[in-house]
Amino acid sequence: MNDRRLLLVHAHPDDESIGTGATMAKYAAEGAQVTLVTCTLGEEGEVIPEHLAYLAADRDDTLGPYRVGELAAACAALGVEDHRFLGGAGRWRDSGMMGVASNHRPGAFWQADPDEAAGQLVEVIREVRPQVLVTYDDNGFYGHPDHIQAHRIAVRAAELAADPAFGAGEPWAVVKLYYTALPRSVMHRTAEAIRAADVAFVAESVEDMPFGCADEVVTTEIDARPYVGEKLDAMRAHATQISVRAPWFALSNNIGQEALGVEHFILYAGARGPAGPGAPVEAGGLGEPHTRENDLFAGIH
Repeated sequence: MNDRRLLLVHAHPDDESIGTGATMAKYAAEGAQVTLVTCTLGEEGEVIPEHLAYLAADRDDTLGPYRVGELAAACAALGVEDHRFLGGAGRWRDSGMMGVASNHRPGAFWQADPDEAAGQLVEVIREVRPQVLVTYDDNGFYGHPDHIQAHRIAVRAAELAADPAFGAGEPWAVVKLYYTALPRSVMHRTAEAIRAADVAFVAESVEDMPFGCADEVVTTEIDARPYVGEKLDAMRAHATQISVRAPWFALSNNIGQEALGVEHFILYAGARGPAGPGAPVEAGGLGEPHTRENDLFAGIH
């Protein structure tokens, strides 16, 4: 019996597919329980298709409900059957990029009471009882306020869920907590490949990107290349936010990225498991066969 349970906490619809889609599809296909918690509806996202421009926050402001449907289709593509919005759909609103007026809007996730939001996630953790939790680092991967808040809430909830004195329900200790990661060597290879490809996406300088990490801090490399098709289908489902020209994609900034089948993580809490075979460099791996975990559940018995 497969008793592996994975919980992912993401800020907006589409974040799950871009950063962890292949990993989610892999574990779901292998029979693990994969639960996705999304913190907002993504109401402040920029709309790419012109015929859907009316959805935007500065027009009809109906993008959030529309993205609920996109996310449902993406989860179906990934084989993920358990999805929840933190506190219920629409409880907290997308805050927009750092420094904009919508950061201060009533109900924005950036303004969420940390104890209330963490308490909502504790309820999910105690129900699902995941051994592994995945979220962002303390910079929210690239500095978005909702990503930073998702990090804070997820880390706090993992602490509280194990505390018998907090809330109701049976305490549950998450065994391993991971941050998503994108090694800079992979970013450089992708930028070079975009420049060489005949595709209408921009190849931005890696040094100008607000994310990326040193290869040496990556602890875990998940080779989910057989599930890139599912990841691409999930990204296509987020049509308001993502343009896909496989294997490439771009957000509204038109900066090309690769839909990676090898996804990387940093173990933040818990014991590191044994290393396993890694993916080759040309496939998006770091080229070091037995230095990193190749399973989020490595070492969990």
